[in-house]
Amino acid sequence: MNRTKVSLLILCTTAALSPQVVLAQIDPGSPNQQPNQTRPIPDSTSIPGDSAQEMQDKAFLRKAVEGGVAEIQLGKLATDRASADDVKAFGQKMVDDHTRLNESMAPIGQSMGVALPRKMSKADQAEYDKLGTLSGEAFDKEYIAYMVKDHHADLREFRIESAGTNDPELKAAVDKAAQVIHEHMVLADKLARDKGIQTPGRGGKPSGITTN
Repeated sequence: MNRTKVSLLILCTTAALSPQVVLAQIDPGSPNQQPNQTRPIPDSTSIPGDSAQEMQDKAFLRKAVEGGVAEIQLGKLATDRASADDVKAFGQKMVDDHTRLNESMAPIGQSMGVALPRKMSKADQAEYDKLGTLSGEAFDKEYIAYMVKDHHADLREFRIESAGTNDPELKAAVDKAAQVIHEHMVLADKLARDKGIQTPGRGGKPSGITTN
């Protein structure tokens, strides 16, 4: 059998093969080959961004500083309008302590990329405006009742944040602040009892705060 007949025989045999066999014989390195490959789906956990706890940390930090601003402004108002010396002294302590606490939070907020507030919340502003219309014993009772309510709520939120955060620097600052807030709460409770105002530990909801 001559060379031409052999070549024709090989060609016919190859043509009879299934398409899969022919494709299998294609050189894998051939530039014309396009293997059926799909791109891997990115893992959502690898997408850059804040975790849920990081978002909570930032929200807490903003709220804590905002509350500190309120304590400072309300304290200044108390030193001016309160009639009792112990209420004036408490107001000044709020100014001094919360100024230091907010200053300690500032570098943490900067490192976390958080723009810290410089104004009170709407609720605290409303209380500030209300206290601005009072004087004497009426002011003293309203202010102290608000401080009791505020510090009991704040201490609870600080303890929750301390237990939840994964940021060691933030946790250390929160724990330190919680000690100060606890001291404030004890002082506010004592002032309230001395002036006949109920506290959460004695009779439930503080009296003295009036609603519009």
